[in-house]
Amino acid sequence: METDQELFAKGLATYRTVVDHNYMAHREVYGLLHDVLAHEAPKRFVFLDIACGTANGSARALKGLDVGGYIGVDISQPSLEVARTELKGLPCRVDLRRQNFVEAVNGWNELVDVIWIGQSLDHLKRREKQDFIRRVREILPANGLFLIWETTCLEGEDREGWMERFRRTRPRWPMVTDDEFAAFDSHHRASDYPETATTWRAMGQEAGFSTVDELLMAPSDLARVYRYNQ
Repeated sequence: METDQELFAKGLATYRTVVDHNYMAHREVYGLLHDVLAHEAPKRFVFLDIACGTANGSARALKGLDVGGYIGVDISQPSLEVARTELKGLPCRVDLRRQNFVEAVNGWNELVDVIWIGQSLDHLKRREKQDFIRRVREILPANGLFLIWETTCLEGEDREGWMERFRRTRPRWPMVTDDEFAAFDSHHRASDYPETATTWRAMGQEAGFSTVDELLMAPSDLARVYRYNQ
């Protein structure tokens, strides 16, 4: 039997292969995040990284920016330990918290300037997503930003249709094994509940955000980046 640490290391190695070969458009997504923050975030902004994982992408996106504080929340202690190393170069206080991200946001009692979540909000069902987005709006100041990178169905497509489109990307992931790709597929089927772009926008409007903009569509059109403004 493999230990938890061995399983984590194996999963992390696969994830890094996917990131290094840009199979999920990490390069474009985090490059965009950097540009949005550089032009739209307030001075000395506090950045809340929800379900931060190893924070590799966020660390790159924040490099060279006027960030006054970083708070990362994730349920995985091994991921947070990696994140601590990834974030060493930031010129600000780094606060890493091991907690379920929904519980963390529901119990939040401080304003933060920018809130980012990537590939994790889709783990919630529709009503849970709506409640989460509403709560996020409550902890942002008037000039705050909420940005998400989440799986997105085509208009009229259901969850199984999205899953089938993901499975058809297998030939575009040549550097991962069949077992590794199957693990991603299994994770999606067990955990992910994609929404259409129309629904992602509507949830922001229902929560009280003044505008919701789609900023980026991944080349696969399986996920998109949205910006919610107060």
